Amino acid sequence: MTSTTTMAAVGGSFGRDVEDNLARVGTLIHDARARGVSLLALPEACLGGYLSVLGSGRDGTHDERPDDLPPVMDLDGPELRRVAALAREMTVVVGFCEGGGSDDERFNSAAAVTGDGVLGVYRKVHQPLGESLYYNAGQEFRAFDSPIGRMGMLICYDKAFPEAARALALDDAEVVACVSAWPASRTASATSLAEDRWTHRFNIFDQARALENQIVWLAANQTGTFGSLRFVGNAKVVGPGGDIVATTGVDEGMAVASFDLGEALDTARRSMFHLRDRRPELYDGAQANRWETSHA
Repeated sequence: MTSTTTMAAVGGSFGRDVEDNLARVGTLIHDARARGVSLLALPEACLGGYLSVLGSGRDGTHDERPDDLPPVMDLDGPELRRVAALAREMTVVVGFCEGGGSDDERFNSAAAVTGDGVLGVYRKVHQPLGESLYYNAGQEFRAFDSPIGRMGMLICYDKAFPEAARALALDDAEVVACVSAWPASRTASATSLAEDRWTHRFNIFDQARALENQIVWLAANQTGTFGSLRFVGNAKVVGPGGDIVATTGVDEGMAVASFDLGEALDTARRSMFHLRDRRPELYDGAQANRWETSHA
């Protein structure tokens, strides 16, 4: 007997207006529920907006400053409680700015929420182009159990690092939701978002991370513009064979796909199981240590 799970990733525009964002989240959850979705991934910073500018000069200094910063939210605060009330039986992944243990700590975070509350939280580890000026970095990759199975979360630039997704897969994640505010290139950018080189990279990373770990990969992303940034969209669901099963392209929308999760993973891993066939005794970090020493 098969058991089908429907999953969805959203491409959409979310700014600073928290009330408007929560209203949009409610509409998206309502629409997803009508389509039988059990796991819904919303973009990075969907509850309070991202940084309005992001970039660095050739010397590594930040060349622009945001007009304002995303509002800080707590895991037990009213915003996530409202998402939980909307989610009910559904698992919903949202991005937000999380407050830390002190007044000056801020984390770019994602939370997986159901009607029972927060199931898991992830703090973005890899920080691009001056993001570290505004956020503290997370320190761990950890999968967790959810109603749809064991899953993990990543945020945006994390997808460029194979080790991040691999760490979740080795912690038995069957599904990874990677939520993003991934912009188009700010140098040599293309007129068409579909042809932009950063759009191309975004899509390659999604397919590679799914294929190399033989997992289901949800990629949510911001769309439209925010400050000087133009986001590439391309929310998608990627199967464990690296195939794009559903995508929004550069437009707003919801990419929806259904899987018998156990069967999909078993089929992908039947003849060549990448996690099983690893040679961890050869991955001792020696090469990485040599690289860091030579580039110090």
